[in-house]
Amino acid sequence: MGMMAALLCCLLLALPVAQADEPMVTVKPQETNELFANPGMGWQTFHTFNDQDRALQGLPSGSAYFRFYWREIEPTDGAIDFARLDEMLAHGRRVGQKVALRIMCTGSENYADSPLWLRDAGCKGLEVEYEGHKHWLPDFTDPIFRARHGRLIRELGKRYDGNSALDTLDIGSVGLWGEWHMSGVKDVATGNSVPMPPVAVQNEIISEWCAAFPKTPKVVLIGSDAGMARTMQEGLGWRADCLGDMGGFSKTWNHMENFYPQAITKARAQAAWQQAPVAFESCWDMRKWKQEGWDIAAIFDFALAHHASYVNNKSTPLPEEAWPLIERFLHKLGYRLVIRSLAHAPRVRAGETLTLKLVGENVSVAPPYFDYHIAIRLKRDNGQPLVLTSQASIRGWLPGTRTLEAAFPLPAKVPAGRYELAVGVVEPQGDKPAVRLAIEGRDAQGWYPLSRVEVAKAKR
Repeated sequence: MGMMAALLCCLLLALPVAQADEPMVTVKPQETNELFANPGMGWQTFHTFNDQDRALQGLPSGSAYFRFYWREIEPTDGAIDFARLDEMLAHGRRVGQKVALRIMCTGSENYADSPLWLRDAGCKGLEVEYEGHKHWLPDFTDPIFRARHGRLIRELGKRYDGNSALDTLDIGSVGLWGEWHMSGVKDVATGNSVPMPPVAVQNEIISEWCAAFPKTPKVVLIGSDAGMARTMQEGLGWRADCLGDMGGFSKTWNHMENFYPQAITKARAQAAWQQAPVAFESCWDMRKWKQEGWDIAAIFDFALAHHASYVNNKSTPLPEEAWPLIERFLHKLGYRLVIRSLAHAPRVRAGETLTLKLVGENVSVAPPYFDYHIAIRLKRDNGQPLVLTSQASIRGWLPGTRTLEAAFPLPAKVPAGRYELAVGVVEPQGDKPAVRLAIEGRDAQGWYPLSRVEVAKAKR
């Protein structure tokens, strides 16, 4: 190379890649009406996964909800069945579902749901009766119960808190089926009703779950006064297990009108949805709603008005005539993110920063509660794709429009050339898209190729 050519090359490299008055590249993706599953929200399967649930009939599901009794999880003192839980999480990963979990201490037809080794270790308890079954119930105030149950919670937290395959933790432990009540439970010896554990013990158990699972979104049943009182201060969401009850238990009282609104108001939990999920389980199932002639659209609207992220219909068959209402509902349940526009400089130099300005809209009723980040994939026709992740997170994106700036420092050794620019949403330490966007153009790897950018050589 001659001296003049070398000098000209150096001068060109010293110039900025894009002039200050050069227009930005702006892209406006097309919104899609497609139904799809996303992590941390949606139509839940119950005690099964989406590859096994015939009742789904093609409905997308990104969450599988499971409940276990303590005896099932720790059959031997100190020997938690981690293999069982690990396989569940692995199954969820394989089929694109996160696992939501509740641990319970009583409620089945078995004689004991808290393990009997607890009694053998000296834990006090009662023989109780409900629904025609005798049952051994541990004394929740007994030091042995508190120590062993606390150990269970801590060990589960050590292994699973923050696990990318874990969805929500449903804080159970107390009451029949972990539902924070002892309705109809009688002491066999005295015939007296069995009360709930003291409020101090209830709060201790909630605190143990919160301490063991600080990273995992948590919900508590709406019937727990102790739990609901802590929703706003401690970032708990809530769960209601009788969505749709419009008079199935009484002609003068129902959950939808006479319990849920009042419980939320009493706890001042109207804004709890902004920081943690709201989850519903159907009362009976949707076949009962149809049989009773209840307004299914109004029931779904109730859940949406309370910013629901999850609905669990217990993996039961769905009434055929309700399908249009279900599909309408799923377009609003949880979060649904649309990129309205994306803007960036037409050129950037290797070793410098490419900044994307995204204007997006969450067109559903709740935010994402997991910390997923905006990422890009730069790809040339014959080159290896380069994936870069920004610090811009979708967590807490409330319904409505939001502007995000995502910065991507480019490595100095990126080859010069023209690159396809694809956008995706990935886990913080991941490089594969984990969240679907409600825009057209998704490729087989989950990326959205939206634009092109010119990359120039790094400065010498």
